[in-house]
Amino acid sequence: MGATPLATDDGLGHHSAMRTLVTLVAGFTLAVHLGAASGTSVLFIGNSFTYGHGSAVRFYRADTVTDLNSEGVGGVPALFKSFTQQAGLDYDVSLETRAGSGLDFHLDNKLGVIARRGWDVVVMHGVSVLDNDKPGDAAKLIATSQRMAAVLRERNPKVDLYLMATWARADQTYQAKGAWAGQPVEAMSRDVRTAYDQAAAASAIRTVIPVGEAFTRAMQSGVADKNPYDGIDAGKLDLWTYDHYHASTSGYYLEALVIFGSLTGRDPRSLGENECSAYELGLSRSETQSLQQVAFDQLAGVVKPAPLVLPKAVNPERCVAGR
Repeated sequence: MGATPLATDDGLGHHSAMRTLVTLVAGFTLAVHLGAASGTSVLFIGNSFTYGHGSAVRFYRADTVTDLNSEGVGGVPALFKSFTQQAGLDYDVSLETRAGSGLDFHLDNKLGVIARRGWDVVVMHGVSVLDNDKPGDAAKLIATSQRMAAVLRERNPKVDLYLMATWARADQTYQAKGAWAGQPVEAMSRDVRTAYDQAAAASAIRTVIPVGEAFTRAMQSGVADKNPYDGIDAGKLDLWTYDHYHASTSGYYLEALVIFGSLTGRDPRSLGENECSAYELGLSRSETQSLQQVAFDQLAGVVKPAPLVLPKAVNPERCVAGR
């Protein structure tokens, strides 16, 4: 039998051909759409420490990620997305964030958004002092991590869950009213990490992303200043923003590097000193290189060494547009 022609000389044949063409175009459009979102799905659940409060990171490249709350946030998830694009990796990145909130808020108010679908990977964290009512107490973090893990595993039993241990706050360490007042800044970082380790163990979560420890490492290695209240030493970065609580652009950049290495297994230094997001956010090449080195050192044993070494110096360029 011969192939049926798409068009004939009569009106009915013309309309049939048009319907066929519309169907083909619609199918192609759907395939393109699904292909664009076919990468590994990653959801970030957090608060201002994820969306980048107090910095240019907050609304950075928001068009490359999906903000489930429709607030136009790019934040650290958009930095992570940029890094993966530059590494040639396919990730479909979403975020669900609310200022000042722990996982209890997301469980009580956002499950309709979070559990709308199953996720391949989820990165989540609680409030910076562990419990706003009982600073330093890990009980709420442990309980809510268990509940959130159960919800996410119900939607996808194979979901890869990560808890992110956040950084020490200068205002909680160097100010008299702080919960860690009088203790070295490393103490808060250690306490936070211990709490996340406990939450991970209780929830059967394999990996805690060591963002707070990377901040401490940057300070101990001389890349960043330890105490913003007595001025910033020459040649050092301030990882906190103006409130000495949230991170600065360089702090969020370090956070994103540690997440990138933890999720992908890639050496953060493989992005190179000309990494385009650092360039767009105003970090110098030496600052970029130093922060990448800190992230790599923090992830020693987790990522395989693969620094980008160029045969000669070149100028950084803008990031490529698009999702």
